[in-house]
Amino acid sequence: MNEWKVWKINGPRSLACTEQSAPAIPEKSLRVRVTKVFLSGVDAAIYRGDLKAEYPIVPGRFAVGIIADETDNLLFEKGTRVLLHTFRPRPYKGTEKVDFSEDESIVCGQTEDGFLSDFVYADPCDLTPIPDVLSDERALVAHYVSLARSAVEHLGQCKGQHIAVIGANVMGILTCQLLIYQQAAPILIDTDPSRLEFARKCGIYYTLPADENLLDGVANITGGRLASGAIYVIGAPGNDHKIPFRVSAEKSTTVLCGFVPDSEKYSLDLALRKQLTLQFVHTVSEFETAFNLLFTHAVDAGCFRAITIPAEKVGAFFETYESHPEHDVSEVNIVSLI
Repeated sequence: MNEWKVWKINGPRSLACTEQSAPAIPEKSLRVRVTKVFLSGVDAAIYRGDLKAEYPIVPGRFAVGIIADETDNLLFEKGTRVLLHTFRPRPYKGTEKVDFSEDESIVCGQTEDGFLSDFVYADPCDLTPIPDVLSDERALVAHYVSLARSAVEHLGQCKGQHIAVIGANVMGILTCQLLIYQQAAPILIDTDPSRLEFARKCGIYYTLPADENLLDGVANITGGRLASGAIYVIGAPGNDHKIPFRVSAEKSTTVLCGFVPDSEKYSLDLALRKQLTLQFVHTVSEFETAFNLLFTHAVDAGCFRAITIPAEKVGAFFETYESHPEHDVSEVNIVSLI
Protein backbone atom coordinates (compact mmCIF):
# COMPACT_ATOMS: atom_id res chain seq x y z
CA MET A 1 0.00 0.00 0.00
CA ASN A 2 1.88 3.07 -1.29
CA GLU A 3 -0.81 5.61 -0.43
CA TRP A 4 -3.39 5.91 2.29
CA LYS A 5 -6.15 8.28 3.31
CA VAL A 6 -5.70 10.70 6.18
CA TRP A 7 -8.33 13.02 7.65
CA LYS A 8 -6.98 16.33 8.94
CA ILE A 9 -8.47 19.32 10.71
CA ASN A 10 -6.71 22.21 8.98
CA GLY A 11 -8.29 24.93 11.09
CA PRO A 12 -11.55 25.67 12.95
CA ARG A 13 -14.42 23.95 11.14
CA SER A 14 -12.15 22.81 8.31
CA LEU A 15 -11.81 19.03 7.83
CA ALA A 16 -10.30 17.47 4.71
CA CYS A 17 -9.45 13.96 3.56
CA THR A 18 -6.25 13.61 1.57
CA GLU A 19 -4.26 10.73 0.13
CA GLN A 20 -0.61 10.75 1.08
CA SER A 21 2.34 8.61 0.16
CA ALA A 22 3.31 6.13 2.82
CA PRO A 23 6.21 7.56 4.84
CA ALA A 24 9.23 5.45 5.68
CA ILE A 25 8.47 3.20 8.61
CA PRO A 26 10.40 4.26 11.74
CA GLU A 27 12.81 1.78 13.27
CA LYS A 28 11.14 -0.75 15.62
CA SER A 29 7.66 0.46 14.61
CA LEU A 30 4.80 -1.66 13.30
CA ARG A 31 2.28 -0.71 10.63
CA VAL A 32 -1.28 -0.83 11.96
CA ARG A 33 -4.41 -0.84 9.80
CA VAL A 34 -6.82 1.36 11.73
CA THR A 35 -10.26 -0.26 11.79
CA LYS A 36 -12.37 1.78 14.24
CA VAL A 37 -12.02 5.19 15.88
CA PHE A 38 -14.00 6.46 18.87
CA LEU A 39 -15.02 10.11 18.36
CA SER A 40 -15.32 12.15 21.54
CA GLY A 41 -16.31 15.65 22.55
CA VAL A 42 -12.63 16.61 22.55
CA ASP A 43 -12.37 15.83 18.82
CA ALA A 44 -15.41 18.02 18.19
CA ALA A 45 -14.00 20.82 20.38
CA ILE A 46 -10.74 20.81 18.39
CA TYR A 47 -12.77 20.89 15.17
CA ARG A 48 -14.70 23.94 16.43
CA GLY A 49 -11.54 25.65 17.63
CA ASP A 50 -12.75 25.64 21.24
CA LEU A 51 -9.81 23.53 22.42
CA LYS A 52 -6.24 24.54 21.77
CA ALA A 53 -4.40 22.42 19.19
CA GLU A 54 -1.78 23.06 16.54
CA TYR A 55 -3.36 22.75 13.09
CA PRO A 56 -3.27 20.77 10.92
CA ILE A 57 -3.98 17.80 13.15
CA VAL A 58 -5.38 14.33 12.57
CA PRO A 59 -8.34 13.80 14.96
CA GLY A 60 -9.35 10.60 16.71
CA ARG A 61 -7.96 9.95 20.19
CA PHE A 62 -9.10 6.37 20.76
CA ALA A 63 -8.71 3.65 18.15
CA VAL A 64 -8.30 -0.06 17.46
CA GLY A 65 -6.67 -1.73 14.49
CA ILE A 66 -4.89 -4.82 13.19
CA ILE A 67 -1.21 -5.47 12.55
CA ALA A 68 -0.83 -5.04 8.80
CA ASP A 69 2.47 -6.81 8.04
CA GLU A 70 4.38 -9.94 8.88
CA THR A 71 6.61 -9.35 11.93
CA ASP A 72 9.15 -11.17 14.06
CA ASN A 73 7.25 -10.14 17.19
CA LEU A 74 5.23 -13.14 18.45
CA LEU A 75 2.97 -10.83 20.45
CA PHE A 76 2.06 -8.81 17.37
CA GLU A 77 1.74 -11.22 14.49
CA LYS A 78 0.06 -10.11 11.28
CA GLY A 79 -3.70 -9.80 11.81
CA THR A 80 -3.50 -9.30 15.58
CA ARG A 81 -6.16 -6.87 16.83
CA VAL A 82 -4.63 -4.09 18.92
CA LEU A 83 -5.60 -1.11 21.03
CA LEU A 84 -3.60 2.00 20.13
CA HIS A 85 -2.41 3.90 23.18
CA THR A 86 -3.53 7.52 23.28
CA PHE A 87 -1.24 8.76 26.04
CA ARG A 88 2.46 8.20 25.47
CA PRO A 89 5.59 9.41 27.28
CA ARG A 90 7.34 12.25 25.52
CA PRO A 91 10.57 10.95 23.94
CA TYR A 92 13.71 11.71 25.88
CA LYS A 93 15.76 14.31 24.02
CA GLY A 94 19.15 13.08 25.16
CA THR A 95 21.60 15.91 25.56
CA GLU A 96 19.12 18.58 24.43
CA LYS A 97 17.92 21.07 27.00
CA VAL A 98 14.63 19.94 28.55
CA ASP A 99 11.66 22.24 28.08
CA PHE A 100 9.97 21.97 31.47
CA SER A 101 6.95 23.88 30.16
CA GLU A 102 6.00 20.87 28.03
CA ASP A 103 3.73 18.14 29.30
CA GLU A 104 5.50 14.88 30.02
CA SER A 105 2.97 12.97 27.92
CA ILE A 106 1.96 13.10 24.28
CA VAL A 107 -1.81 12.97 23.68
CA CYS A 108 -2.64 11.53 20.27
CA GLY A 109 -5.35 13.53 18.56
CA GLN A 110 -4.65 16.57 20.69
CA THR A 111 -0.97 17.43 21.08
CA GLU A 112 0.05 15.21 18.15
CA ASP A 113 -1.76 13.50 15.28
CA GLY A 114 -4.51 11.06 16.18
CA PHE A 115 -5.69 7.91 14.47
CA LEU A 116 -8.25 8.92 11.81
CA SER A 117 -6.17 7.44 9.04
CA ASP A 118 -6.07 4.24 7.02
CA PHE A 119 -2.74 3.29 8.62
CA VAL A 120 -0.46 4.47 11.42
CA TYR A 121 2.99 3.46 12.57
CA ALA A 122 3.32 2.56 16.24
CA ASP A 123 6.01 1.32 18.58
CA PRO A 124 5.04 -2.05 20.11
CA CYS A 125 5.21 -0.34 23.51
CA ASP A 126 2.25 1.80 22.40
CA LEU A 127 0.04 -1.17 21.51
CA THR A 128 -1.91 -3.73 23.53
CA PRO A 129 -3.31 -6.92 21.94
CA ILE A 130 -7.09 -7.22 22.25
CA PRO A 131 -8.37 -10.60 23.51
CA ASP A 132 -10.52 -12.54 21.05
CA VAL A 133 -13.38 -12.55 23.55
CA LEU A 134 -13.63 -8.76 23.51
CA SER A 135 -15.34 -6.80 20.72
CA ASP A 136 -13.79 -3.73 19.12
CA GLU A 137 -16.57 -1.57 20.54
CA ARG A 138 -15.82 -2.62 24.13
CA ALA A 139 -12.07 -2.31 23.61
CA LEU A 140 -12.53 1.30 22.47
CA VAL A 141 -13.58 2.37 25.98
CA ALA A 142 -10.57 0.73 27.66
CA HIS A 143 -8.93 4.12 28.26
CA TYR A 144 -12.02 5.23 30.19
CA VAL A 145 -12.08 2.02 32.23
CA SER A 146 -8.38 2.32 33.03
CA LEU A 147 -8.83 5.93 34.16
CA ALA A 148 -11.84 4.96 36.30
CA ARG A 149 -9.80 2.20 37.92
CA SER A 150 -6.98 4.63 38.70
CA ALA A 151 -9.41 7.15 40.19
CA VAL A 152 -10.99 4.52 42.45
CA GLU A 153 -7.56 3.30 43.57
CA HIS A 154 -6.62 6.84 44.59
CA LEU A 155 -9.59 6.90 46.95
CA GLY A 156 -8.09 4.06 48.96
CA GLN A 157 -10.27 1.49 50.72
CA CYS A 158 -13.90 2.29 49.85
CA LYS A 159 -15.72 -1.03 50.39
CA GLY A 160 -19.06 -0.35 52.06
CA GLN A 161 -18.64 3.43 51.79
CA HIS A 162 -20.75 6.02 50.01
CA ILE A 163 -18.69 7.68 47.28
CA ALA A 164 -19.96 10.74 45.41
CA VAL A 165 -19.29 10.76 41.66
CA ILE A 166 -19.94 14.10 39.97
CA GLY A 167 -20.61 13.86 36.24
CA ALA A 168 -22.98 11.38 34.56
CA ASN A 169 -21.13 11.02 31.27
CA VAL A 170 -19.48 7.82 29.95
CA MET A 171 -16.60 8.22 32.38
CA GLY A 172 -18.85 8.86 35.38
CA ILE A 173 -21.14 5.92 34.67
CA LEU A 174 -18.26 3.48 34.18
CA THR A 175 -16.67 4.76 37.42
CA CYS A 176 -19.90 4.10 39.32
CA GLN A 177 -20.11 0.58 37.90
CA LEU A 178 -16.55 -0.09 39.01
CA LEU A 179 -17.30 1.20 42.52
CA ILE A 180 -20.31 -1.12 42.73
CA TYR A 181 -18.10 -4.02 41.60
CA GLN A 182 -15.77 -3.16 44.48
CA GLN A 183 -18.74 -3.18 46.88
CA ALA A 184 -18.89 0.57 47.42
CA ALA A 185 -22.09 2.62 47.13
CA PRO A 186 -21.67 5.38 44.53
CA ILE A 187 -23.92 8.43 44.53
CA LEU A 188 -23.98 9.84 40.99
CA ILE A 189 -24.60 13.60 40.82
CA ASP A 190 -25.33 15.65 37.70
CA THR A 191 -27.24 18.71 36.52
CA ASP A 192 -29.00 16.87 33.66
CA PRO A 193 -32.02 14.69 34.60
CA SER A 194 -31.81 12.73 31.32
CA ARG A 195 -28.25 11.65 32.04
CA LEU A 196 -29.23 10.53 35.53
CA GLU A 197 -32.18 8.59 34.13
CA PHE A 198 -29.91 6.74 31.72
CA ALA A 199 -27.43 6.05 34.53
CA ARG A 200 -30.17 4.32 36.52
CA LYS A 201 -30.78 2.06 33.52
CA CYS A 202 -27.06 1.21 33.68
CA GLY A 203 -27.45 -0.08 37.23
CA ILE A 204 -26.57 3.07 39.20
CA TYR A 205 -29.02 2.97 42.11
CA TYR A 206 -28.26 6.28 43.87
CA THR A 207 -28.56 9.35 41.63
CA LEU A 208 -29.09 12.96 42.68
CA PRO A 209 -29.65 16.21 40.80
CA ALA A 210 -27.12 18.95 41.51
CA ASP A 211 -29.62 21.43 42.93
CA GLU A 212 -30.32 23.30 46.16
CA ASN A 213 -31.47 20.08 47.84
CA LEU A 214 -28.28 18.15 47.08
CA LEU A 215 -26.88 17.99 50.62
CA ASP A 216 -30.22 16.83 52.02
CA GLY A 217 -30.32 14.15 49.33
CA VAL A 218 -26.84 12.92 50.24
CA ALA A 219 -27.77 12.87 53.93
CA ASN A 220 -30.90 10.83 53.22
CA ILE A 221 -28.82 8.21 51.41
CA THR A 222 -25.95 8.05 53.91
CA GLY A 223 -28.03 8.15 57.09
CA GLY A 224 -27.23 11.76 57.96
CA ARG A 225 -23.57 11.82 56.94
CA LEU A 226 -21.65 13.24 54.00
CA ALA A 227 -19.86 11.10 51.41
CA SER A 228 -16.73 9.21 52.46
CA GLY A 229 -14.98 10.40 49.30
CA ALA A 230 -15.67 11.93 45.92
CA ILE A 231 -14.64 11.68 42.28
CA TYR A 232 -15.13 14.75 40.09
CA VAL A 233 -15.23 13.93 36.37
CA ILE A 234 -13.53 16.72 34.44
CA GLY A 235 -15.28 17.34 31.15
CA ALA A 236 -18.79 16.30 32.23
CA PRO A 237 -20.71 19.42 31.13
CA GLY A 238 -22.63 21.69 33.46
CA ASN A 239 -21.26 20.57 36.83
CA ASP A 240 -19.71 22.86 39.43
CA HIS A 241 -16.24 21.85 40.63
CA LYS A 242 -17.22 22.88 44.18
CA ILE A 243 -19.75 20.04 44.46
CA PRO A 244 -17.26 17.31 45.48
CA PHE A 245 -15.96 19.56 48.25
CA ARG A 246 -19.49 20.28 49.49
CA VAL A 247 -20.64 16.66 49.62
CA SER A 248 -17.44 15.17 51.07
CA ALA A 249 -16.88 14.50 54.76
CA GLU A 250 -13.98 16.16 56.55
CA LYS A 251 -10.51 14.68 55.99
CA SER A 252 -11.73 12.52 53.12
CA THR A 253 -10.25 12.26 49.62
CA THR A 254 -11.46 13.98 46.46
CA VAL A 255 -10.15 12.73 43.11
CA LEU A 256 -10.26 15.03 40.08
CA CYS A 257 -10.05 12.88 36.95
CA GLY A 258 -10.44 13.30 33.22
CA PHE A 259 -8.74 13.35 29.84
CA VAL A 260 -9.84 16.91 29.03
CA PRO A 261 -7.46 19.78 29.85
CA ASP A 262 -9.13 21.73 32.63
CA SER A 263 -8.69 25.50 32.38
CA GLU A 264 -11.22 26.13 35.14
CA LYS A 265 -9.89 27.92 38.20
CA TYR A 266 -10.64 25.93 41.32
CA SER A 267 -11.69 27.58 44.56
CA LEU A 268 -10.08 25.52 47.31
CA ASP A 269 -11.32 27.40 50.38
CA LEU A 270 -13.85 24.73 51.32
CA ALA A 271 -11.42 21.90 50.57
CA LEU A 272 -8.84 23.51 52.86
CA ARG A 273 -11.35 24.07 55.66
CA LYS A 274 -12.41 20.43 55.48
CA GLN A 275 -8.77 19.26 55.26
CA LEU A 276 -9.56 17.24 52.15
CA THR A 277 -6.87 15.29 50.34
CA LEU A 278 -6.91 16.19 46.64
CA GLN A 279 -5.69 13.80 43.95
CA PHE A 280 -5.50 14.45 40.21
CA VAL A 281 -5.68 11.53 37.77
CA HIS A 282 -5.31 11.96 34.01
CA THR A 283 -3.08 9.13 32.79
CA VAL A 284 -3.86 5.48 32.12
CA SER A 285 -2.04 2.14 32.06
CA GLU A 286 -2.56 -1.61 32.53
CA PHE A 287 -5.01 -2.11 29.67
CA GLU A 288 -4.98 -5.87 30.25
CA THR A 289 -6.74 -5.21 33.58
CA ALA A 290 -9.22 -2.91 31.85
CA PHE A 291 -9.94 -5.62 29.26
CA ASN A 292 -10.58 -8.12 32.04
CA LEU A 293 -13.02 -5.76 33.76
CA LEU A 294 -14.86 -5.33 30.47
CA PHE A 295 -14.90 -9.05 29.68
CA THR A 296 -16.25 -10.02 33.12
CA HIS A 297 -18.84 -7.22 32.91
CA ALA A 298 -17.53 -5.63 36.10
CA VAL A 299 -18.13 -2.54 33.98
CA ASP A 300 -20.80 -2.81 31.31
CA ALA A 301 -19.90 -0.87 28.18
CA GLY A 302 -22.77 -2.69 26.50
CA CYS A 303 -25.25 -0.29 28.07
CA PHE A 304 -24.05 2.35 25.61
CA ARG A 305 -25.42 2.24 22.06
CA ALA A 306 -22.67 2.31 19.43
CA ILE A 307 -23.50 4.59 16.49
CA THR A 308 -21.19 3.59 13.62
CA ILE A 309 -20.54 6.02 10.78
CA PRO A 310 -18.28 5.78 7.72
CA ALA A 311 -15.21 7.98 7.64
CA GLU A 312 -16.70 10.03 4.81
CA LYS A 313 -19.34 11.38 7.22
CA VAL A 314 -17.00 12.57 9.98
CA GLY A 315 -17.37 16.19 8.89
CA ALA A 316 -21.15 15.95 9.09
CA PHE A 317 -20.83 14.39 12.54
CA PHE A 318 -18.72 17.29 13.78
CA GLU A 319 -21.25 19.78 12.41
CA THR A 320 -24.11 17.94 14.13
CA TYR A 321 -22.15 17.75 17.38
CA GLU A 322 -21.56 21.49 17.16
CA SER A 323 -25.29 22.11 16.83
CA HIS A 324 -26.17 19.70 19.65
CA PRO A 325 -23.21 19.53 22.06
CA GLU A 326 -25.47 18.08 24.76
CA HIS A 327 -25.65 14.82 22.84
CA ASP A 328 -27.34 11.70 24.16
CA VAL A 329 -25.05 10.18 26.79
CA SER A 330 -26.36 6.72 25.90
CA GLU A 331 -24.70 6.93 22.48
CA VAL A 332 -21.05 6.52 21.59
CA ASN A 333 -19.89 7.47 18.10
CA ILE A 334 -17.54 5.16 16.23
CA VAL A 335 -15.97 5.66 12.81
CA SER A 336 -15.48 2.51 10.77
CA LEU A 337 -12.50 2.65 8.40
CA ILE A 338 -12.99 -0.75 6.75
